Amino acid sequence: MSTLVVIPTLNEAAHIGRVLDRLLPFLNRQDAILVVADGGSTDSTCQIVRDRAETEPGLRLLQNPQRYQSAAINLAVERYGADCQYLIRIDAHSDYPEGYCDVLLAEAEHTGADSVVVSMVAIGQTPSQRMVAAAQNSRFGNGGSAHRNRTDGEWVDHGHHALMRITAFRAVGGYDASFSHNEDAELDHRLRAAGYRIWLTAATHVDYYPRSTVRGLFRQYFAFGRGRARNLAKHHSRPALRQWIAAAIGPALMLIALAGLSPVFALPFLGWLALCLYSGLRSVVTSGEGATLLSGLAAGVMQVAWSAGFWTQRLGIGRVTP
Repeated sequence: MSTLVVIPTLNEAAHIGRVLDRLLPFLNRQDAILVVADGGSTDSTCQIVRDRAETEPGLRLLQNPQRYQSAAINLAVERYGADCQYLIRIDAHSDYPEGYCDVLLAEAEHTGADSVVVSMVAIGQTPSQRMVAAAQNSRFGNGGSAHRNRTDGEWVDHGHHALMRITAFRAVGGYDASFSHNEDAELDHRLRAAGYRIWLTAATHVDYYPRSTVRGLFRQYFAFGRGRARNLAKHHSRPALRQWIAAAIGPALMLIALAGLSPVFALPFLGWLALCLYSGLRSVVTSGEGATLLSGLAAGVMQVAWSAGFWTQRLGIGRVTP
């Protein structure tokens, strides 16, 4: 039985060629189908894929009118997954080690896992991107999330999606296509509830290129926080301790508005700022790279944005995702 590899895209002309170069050798070695599911790119992403498909019979371009990555993968599985045993999800805005897909298949066969997830390592190409990458790789920035840190291999409740058995994916209904963010954690919740097992492998990983602007970083983590709150509400779940801590950051920092009444109200903000600065200094010491000095403040932006998104969704403020 073959493997279905899906790459959701939206304006990824700068990255899609490199990702295809990495994956096409796997296509030629294995009985695999590679689908680029595009959500309406206005750059040359689709043309790049069409040009490559002329000489690569296993490569397909699929239009995704719903735009979201979750919908893209569901559509690709519906259209091309009938005779496939495995689904491999690839993100265009990332880079992959040699033999990435082969390792995932070997891990699935060796462990018997229904889903194989990977660690995500943020890397940067510019000073600002390296600063954000250092923030996302730090425990201060990622909250100790298992798939954001190196692992020796372990069974987990959630991780960065890489491979799934299509029988398990279909049995739980695939992704909830109304989720723009946190769709992987939402699906993992249903997989675990149905008795399926998720293996976080140590045999490979994903290199991720993060946002490089404060605005882009804030918007991304605001959406992450909102998606997590919606996920918890959908499944009537309680946040984990690290999620409660992240959610509390926004309200705690807002107490500084009352500092005129008593200096004690400024303590949460000052303590948080000190942690941000310490995290940045620690990053410089461990990496030896001066560009990471402000990574603690970048982590602070991530935390505040996540908390704001979480409470926006939780309290029904503004345009709340259904």
